Amino acid sequence: MSPATIDRYLKPVRDKDPLPGKSATKPGSLLRNSITVPKAGDELDDEPGFFEIDTLAHCGPTLNGEFARCVNDTDMHTGWVYTHPMKNNASTHVVDACTQLVNTVPYLVTGLDFDNGSEFINHNLIDWAADRKIFFTRARPDTKNDQATIESKNNHLVRRYGFSYRYDTATELELLQRLWPLVNDRLNFFTPRKKPTGYSTDRVGRPQTRLRLCQDTVSTIAGFRDPQRPAETRASEVPGRSGSGRPGCRDRSDPATVDQARRDQDREA
Repeated sequence: MSPATIDRYLKPVRDKDPLPGKSATKPGSLLRNSITVPKAGDELDDEPGFFEIDTLAHCGPTLNGEFARCVNDTDMHTGWVYTHPMKNNASTHVVDACTQLVNTVPYLVTGLDFDNGSEFINHNLIDWAADRKIFFTRARPDTKNDQATIESKNNHLVRRYGFSYRYDTATELELLQRLWPLVNDRLNFFTPRKKPTGYSTDRVGRPQTRLRLCQDTVSTIAGFRDPQRPAETRASEVPGRSGSGRPGCRDRSDPATVDQARRDQDREA
């Protein structure tokens, strides 16, 4: 039986139980226009420390009721990942997850890039970032490719190891708290990363991506300041990009500026 025939027979069953594809993101309007949206030509940082961040819902086939979620983070340069489970999307839980990220990553976290969800665009996270002098940017609304790196990790990490099932009990949350550190250590310390080197088509016209294995994340971090490191790990040597240092190579929002805009908005109200 061919794969196409199998898919055809299974289609009615899959349509009745569409586990993937549930989005629990609710737009946050608080000072959204004050937070920078990176442009296509913006340079990447020349050093590690800039993370893409996203939340995922362990809701199963329905968004009804309360269920566990997780904050997923990945470094744009080194590929370091950190995943933190939460009881719900309350801003206090998100701030705690970001604090754990800063305390866990073995180097300085300088910036965050997140979507337009209310769990990120709120007073608590802005104040938290201002206290730690962490800059941030946001993606364009309804544009998933603006966060292509973390969207890839969401599937490769969270959905692969945590699946698309519903977790809504204290016991299941505790299991997630035990699971994610083990998965993060496996990917950060023992798993080589793959990088695309080109794109082509096979003999029947199907698209193919040529990949090569790179060092694991820890080896990448250890060799980051080595002057002999490969050119592709340095933003200053990527064709079409000019070198620049931290923290100004990406146009970012200063938390203090956003906080002042928030106070001005409160006075006008």
